[in-house]
Amino acid sequence: MGRTATYLILALAIVLEVVATTALSRSAGLTRLWPSVVAGLGYALSLWLLSLTLQVLPTGVVYGIWSGLGIVLIAGVAWLGYGQTLDAPAVLGLGLILAGVLVVNFFSATVGH
Repeated sequence: MGRTATYLILALAIVLEVVATTALSRSAGLTRLWPSVVAGLGYALSLWLLSLTLQVLPTGVVYGIWSGLGIVLIAGVAWLGYGQTLDAPAVLGLGLILAGVLVVNFFSATVGH
């Protein structure tokens, strides 16, 4: 698997994790059937795709990208889609997470450009 395909698979894993987390928040403690099913399937598929990327990229880098972008995206979904507020420190913190992901990807020799 090439590097571009690996990053596309990782992007899909992140999107599925965000969908699953959004569904989980709507599942009422896993008592609502369809949001619970979407959450379970989303997490399962996301982890499977994540495991594929670990065959090409280092574990720390993959997990850092997956979790970092997942955090930023789910915060954005909660803010834009559900009206959950983000104050200045939260936005700053999310920006720092995003900056960290970018630094690892563009400047770290660990990724192997």
